[in-house]
Amino acid sequence: MLVVQKYGGTSVGGLDRIESVANRVIRAKDENKDLVIVVSAMSGETNKLVGYADNFTSNPSKREYDMLVSSGEQVTASLLAIALISKGYDAIAMSGKEAGILTDNNHTYARIESIDTTNMRKALDNNKIVVVAGFQGANANGDITTLGRGGSDLSAVAIAGALKADICEIYSDVDGIYTTDPRIEPHAKKLDSISYDEMLELSSLGAKVLQNRSVELAKKLGVKLYAKSSFSDDKGTLIQEESNNMEAVVVSGVVLDKNQARVTLRGVSDRPGIASEIFTSLADEGIVVDMIIQNVGTDGLTNLGFTVPQNDFEKAKELMEHFDHDIEGIDFDFDVCKVSIVGVGMRSHSGVAATAFTQMAKDNINIEMISTSEIKISMIINDKYGELAIRELHKIYNLDK
Repeated sequence: MLVVQKYGGTSVGGLDRIESVANRVIRAKDENKDLVIVVSAMSGETNKLVGYADNFTSNPSKREYDMLVSSGEQVTASLLAIALISKGYDAIAMSGKEAGILTDNNHTYARIESIDTTNMRKALDNNKIVVVAGFQGANANGDITTLGRGGSDLSAVAIAGALKADICEIYSDVDGIYTTDPRIEPHAKKLDSISYDEMLELSSLGAKVLQNRSVELAKKLGVKLYAKSSFSDDKGTLIQEESNNMEAVVVSGVVLDKNQARVTLRGVSDRPGIASEIFTSLADEGIVVDMIIQNVGTDGLTNLGFTVPQNDFEKAKELMEHFDHDIEGIDFDFDVCKVSIVGVGMRSHSGVAATAFTQMAKDNINIEMISTSEIKISMIINDKYGELAIRELHKIYNLDK
């Protein structure tokens, strides 16, 4: 059985934790599993390296930046391999380049193009435990590249797909996927399994356990994922293809995203092309627009509202204030949040939205914007009601049962 395991920064946050990971890896090896271990940098290490660069310039060369920040993962991989060897187990540490990960030329946010598994296969055939530095690869010129946020998860999933591994286990300080954030709702339940599509929605809506790029790639490659804790032996949550019995569960989870800001454009000229001009100007600045709502136009004018992440708010505000034609006025609102309901069962069950809206009305919570997909309903509400809404929705959909 071939297993890929990935350990995040908190799991390898110090020498004692690296030793604990080594012991966990050894237990798996003693079960006659072939193992590829993908590791992140020790928690805080990447920020420290970025701080070193900032000492000289706030805008370093991207090539040199990638060479710098990728070193954190190589340190962890080397230390884990050393720990395993010291305990009598044959191991080999590899950089992303040595593991055969070929990327495009986009430094700091590269995309994996292919993986040459020759080195990893050779090591596995020699019964070695392969330890790979996550978050990195190399382009066709041999330059080190990094994969951006969540890059180590992406490395693990891509390697699992290339090696046709039986399972890919993602270890962090969280022991699985919950129906909602247990810090908000103490009655949140850990899910035994969830579909790729549900996990994609949860990830994109603010759930932090897995990055949506890695889930998307796992779905594409057919890689079974387990979200597990490196601090317990709980079995975690399996992320896999949707099965028939999953539709029996109407709602799988509810998510709160406080990283929201709303922009409302008043008196927008109701003409063809105006939306294109507005949103192209935002896209050109790399601003990700989430929810969009437009009123029916009257007297040649309409209102257009949209949300952006809070870290893009100032840039979006400046752009809209300088968009000096076809808009009569602009309102900005920082005190909003997004509450979302996710479940593949929505496809075959009616009344899910009505239940949510009725509950919001009972709690006297005004819904300011609504967005839906086949398996998701999202609502923008006032930030002060966010946690209340999550608790009430969790209860009304019986997620605590």
